[in-house]
Amino acid sequence: MKIIFMGTPDFAVGTLRSLAEAGHEITLVVSQPDKPKGRGHAMVPTPVKVVAEELGIPVFQPVKIREAKDVLEKTEADVCVVAAFGQIIPASILHMKKYGCINVHASLLPKYRGAAPIQWAVIDGEKESGVTIMQMDEGLDTGDMLAKAIVPLDEKETGGSLFDKLSEAGGRLCVETLAKLEKGEITPEKQGESPTAYASMLDKKMGNIDWNKSAVVIERLVRGLNPWPSAYTHLDGKTLKIWACDVLPQSASKGESGEILEVTKDAIHVQTGDGILVLREIQLAGKARMDAGAFLRGYKVVPGTVLSAE
Repeated sequence: MKIIFMGTPDFAVGTLRSLAEAGHEITLVVSQPDKPKGRGHAMVPTPVKVVAEELGIPVFQPVKIREAKDVLEKTEADVCVVAAFGQIIPASILHMKKYGCINVHASLLPKYRGAAPIQWAVIDGEKESGVTIMQMDEGLDTGDMLAKAIVPLDEKETGGSLFDKLSEAGGRLCVETLAKLEKGEITPEKQGESPTAYASMLDKKMGNIDWNKSAVVIERLVRGLNPWPSAYTHLDGKTLKIWACDVLPQSASKGESGEILEVTKDAIHVQTGDGILVLREIQLAGKARMDAGAFLRGYKVVPGTVLSAE
């Protein structure tokens, strides 16, 4: 097929590469504008733009996708493939090409419609996630489903590790779906109502740990927000990021929420609203990320200290 590809972040790269490797002719890549980064505010291209240029595909970066209508109309294509583009596609573009616009969405729709389905699946303790290829309509992730692929979550799955798995799965499934779509072998399926809340965009404040919550809930939050925006608390007035932790099984409550109960040579045991959380990998503001044992060899942590939200 001839394809217009629309995507921006790392997640979309897996699909772009898969389509190119499968022999599809990608006539244009549409991505968000470059953004300034770092102290020097140098303009940094999107991950999708980097790969598109590597593959020799022309790139168009409109500030608003509505501005791209004329360019897209003039670009020869059978279908638009959208993967984490970052803007709502207007109806005038959705139905422009023969097969319309299809979207690679990182959840098993209708679950987890929205901007951050990968992280919320981990935070909510889901046992499986996956990818849905959807025929886009004017709603927010409400279009008819064309295909699904299930991906089980590991016990210690993080937002980052699941991101990688779903990016790869999405690319494979998109290639399979386009082949069936072209042959007329797809029967679209209506979504129905979503059984989960809208997977809203992440922000840094989400990572501020409420120690009144259970150890199980906090441990899932830590994994879901790894690597960004990360879960954190405060020790001695300094921000302490928590990268990895375990729930102590069958632990009885011994202190107030957030209180450090015990410090061993390689772990810090913290009381939660229900159960004890064992900190395994942490990072104090201004320091490198390290396992708790290495941290404790250079920083004195006293039992009875209370970790706080501020």
